[in-house]
Amino acid sequence: MILKVVKGRKFNEEFEVDADKSISHRCAIFSLLTEGENRIKNYLKAEDTLNSLEIAKKLGAVVEEIDDEIVIKAPDKLREPDDVLYCGNSGTTIRIYMGLLASNEGFYVLTGDEYLRRRPMKRVINPLKKIGADIDARDNGNLAPIAIRGNKLKNFHYESPIASAQVKSALILAGLYANKPSFYKEPFLSRDHTERMLKGMGAKINQSINENNECEIEIYPLKEKLNPLNIIVPNDPSSAFFFAVAAAITKSQAIIKNVTLNPTRIEAYRILEKMGAEIDYLLKDNKYEPIGDIVVKGTELRGIEISQNIPWLIDELPALSIAMAVANGKSIVRNAKELRVKESDRIKAVVENLRKCEIEAYEFEDGYEIIGGEVKEAKIDSFGDHRIAMSFAILGLLAPMEITKAESINTSFPNFFNLFKKIADYRIIDAD
Repeated sequence: MILKVVKGRKFNEEFEVDADKSISHRCAIFSLLTEGENRIKNYLKAEDTLNSLEIAKKLGAVVEEIDDEIVIKAPDKLREPDDVLYCGNSGTTIRIYMGLLASNEGFYVLTGDEYLRRRPMKRVINPLKKIGADIDARDNGNLAPIAIRGNKLKNFHYESPIASAQVKSALILAGLYANKPSFYKEPFLSRDHTERMLKGMGAKINQSINENNECEIEIYPLKEKLNPLNIIVPNDPSSAFFFAVAAAITKSQAIIKNVTLNPTRIEAYRILEKMGAEIDYLLKDNKYEPIGDIVVKGTELRGIEISQNIPWLIDELPALSIAMAVANGKSIVRNAKELRVKESDRIKAVVENLRKCEIEAYEFEDGYEIIGGEVKEAKIDSFGDHRIAMSFAILGLLAPMEITKAESINTSFPNFFNLFKKIADYRIIDAD
């Protein structure tokens, strides 16, 4: 599919984006740890999150849709599936399920689409194997498909070399089924939905931040099943951020409705604010997660250097690169090597595509440098990566863009085009 963005316009619009993907995935997976009925409103019905739900079914959960709720009843014991478990394009699905399945008796095979099968898995597989997990994978234990023989795991004291919510979540789930309390440490607090949700469900998990800003977590084994979820999934600030950038670069106003205001999820908005955008955060609720509205007003943007809090904004960096491309002066991103192992090599994708737009950009091993300038019409290769495709669609508000392999957008943000038509004229062309 080719997306041709013809023209953008200045706007003052409200955006009710899709439900949060990270929280939706966790609702499906964590429901398997409970007794009783899990009731989930506003579950994201995108390809990846539906795959997480389908896996829960194959593991024995009974899933019904009643009115506007997804109702999930977990089995007494996880069922060994008679087929592979397909995770689509979702690193969250495959990595978090690894932690759960490695500690539950049975044989399981996890796989995904062609892009997921290229992404590294040793960061989760190796620490699980160290605590007794029986796991193997392609490419010397690094790439999906992944075969798991679930069994009882030992407790652990693991220091992760990276701050990763997916690694942390997998190890926390393993720790819940260990024989004694376990300890997990990461060099910086990564996104903490797993800790928040599991604690809200009754798990005993203690978290602290030491004097070096390192995050330490103590995980106690489950003595009984967790309380079922009763949750309204907030909307996704990561998805909404594309429209925040759109407002910033066109000097427009966007009101982002009902998103999580979790500090680990809105760092990109803080960066955009430092670049000159006017942003207000309006808290409305704070049960499982802080929820509210974000109001973004575009003004003249200035370049910025980013090297801190990278785990909190890693997914939004491609969209931030669009703001950098039109900001006054130079912007630099460092300590973001993780971008190279996302759905595409996002460092390469950002730099190569900005150069096509006649924006000066330079690639580092762990980031890039962008000199703001005047954007020119270009043909963009999304590399099959939804965030690259949507980021350059937003840049199309300033100059016409033709974006290849744009079908990836439907994988994670099925409502993107309905919202995008509020602010742009575009055409979708079948690549065949």
